[in-house]
Amino acid sequence: MLDWLIDEVREFASQGTPTLAGLDEGAAAHAALALLADEGLLAWTVPERDGGADTGELCEADLVSVRALSRVRDELAYHSAMLDVMFVMQGLGSFPVALGGSEALRAELLPAVAKGELIAAFALTETGAGSNVAQVATNARRSETGWILNGSKTFISNAGLADFYTVLARTSGEIGDADGLSMFVVPSGVEGLRTENFEVMSPHPIGDLFFEDVEISEGNLLGEEGDGLTLAFGTLGRFRTSVAAAANGFARRALDESCDRLLEREQFGRPLATFQALRFDLAEMDTRLRAAQLLVEEAATSVDCGELSERSVARAKLYATETAGYICDRAVQHFGGLGVKRGSVVEHLYRDVRALRIYEGTSEIQKLIIAKDVLGGRR
Repeated sequence: MLDWLIDEVREFASQGTPTLAGLDEGAAAHAALALLADEGLLAWTVPERDGGADTGELCEADLVSVRALSRVRDELAYHSAMLDVMFVMQGLGSFPVALGGSEALRAELLPAVAKGELIAAFALTETGAGSNVAQVATNARRSETGWILNGSKTFISNAGLADFYTVLARTSGEIGDADGLSMFVVPSGVEGLRTENFEVMSPHPIGDLFFEDVEISEGNLLGEEGDGLTLAFGTLGRFRTSVAAAANGFARRALDESCDRLLEREQFGRPLATFQALRFDLAEMDTRLRAAQLLVEEAATSVDCGELSERSVARAKLYATETAGYICDRAVQHFGGLGVKRGSVVEHLYRDVRALRIYEGTSEIQKLIIAKDVLGGRR
């Protein structure tokens, strides 16, 4: 059904990736976004209703197709981690607007997101609120004209690059009260908003946000007051499967690199690919990758069809990201010393996949979700 799209993405990514080489992180991020926009791929991160791609029968017009997202991310990740992250952040950062924004706000922001004219960012995580988002302390209080925000966020992708942030903040109750959270759109140029970037192990535009009496209008509240967690979880539930798909793309590239290396490299008078132990490695890598791909297909189809899918999404995210870590590690081993040489493909992949087991729900959180469903509420 989506083979034509993947063929397009494959050709685009194979040609576009070399143009990012040698650029610093900020320049690479902007260049990647421009390439994605020119190709029209960013439209797949926005609902058709709001100026996004025509998803046909894949899902409802006011949603984003998880099957399309996942297939695109798999192929982008195979070629470039930067193309992958700049693609998905447009959707992750803007989908709360699609879910809870007024018609006017959606019309103002989302068609521009789909064209790459505006850059979006999703701001949930805080120093004291990681897996447990009910611990969010950033607060929003009512003013005469809208809301005033104070607090901070950390590990925010596109910090400093984004034109707007979708921000989870506390509007009532005490820290730990999940019912007291709301979500807002905060423009990047508003007075009192400050960003500080930091480096992570794989090139990635990321940093901290600081809110000091940031004033926004009433219309920047998404949904109703207190709808914050519903909007946040609705967004994560839509995009989490695509994290697993990206992991599969990284793993697929690592397996291909391993095959090429073992066929080309000779030791003790014969190619490494003729050694039984290394052939066993390839068989294990291939089988685990295929299992991860099937789990992603199952989860993506389930979400697009509106079925109860929390368990299938958690299985896909857990297994695919853990498997990618295993496959990329074996690929490094197959390259020997070259595998840890800075700049080699497998060295990049080894660093690229590590964060996927943490963001948008750690592996441990996915296990808790699965176990709860397995037990059926019995404990």
